[in-house]
Amino acid sequence: MIRWASACASVLMLVFAIVFIWKSRAAAHDPIPSAPVAAAAYAPAAASAAEPVPPPTASAKSKEEKRFDRSDKNKDGKIALAELLAPRHKAFAKLDANHDGVLSFEEWAVRTEKKFRDADANHDGALTRAEYATTAPKRKTKPARCACQSAPAATETDEE
Repeated sequence: MIRWASACASVLMLVFAIVFIWKSRAAAHDPIPSAPVAAAAYAPAAASAAEPVPPPTASAKSKEEKRFDRSDKNKDGKIALAELLAPRHKAFAKLDANHDGVLSFEEWAVRTEKKFRDADANHDGALTRAEYATTAPKRKTKPARCACQSAPAATETDEE
């Protein structure tokens, strides 16, 4: 009895599927509507409705050109060794605690030791999984690319 009921249900579902597929097919004689014409207020005065307006072109700078421009601090078209090493000098100066121009292992390890001490909440000299998770670097959020993506500025209200 269950076999007959399941067979009847399967046949009915197959018939309904065929009917829905047949009804959902578009008729061959239905024309595809044409694209709407741009309003005259938005079209430039010189352009006619027959000539499409070309899209604006973007700067064709490659990633390497942008990277070069970031390193070329004085914008002379050349990267001097001093320009290339300037960011590294700042980082070195932060690590060189006694400012002798030599970075010892102790000076280099100061930041790591401080990070370890700050993460070791129970001060037992070892990090648990939970303590170690606090040392993960914080990801920087990227700034909004345009004003439309940034949060609206807070407005001041006069309460006088």
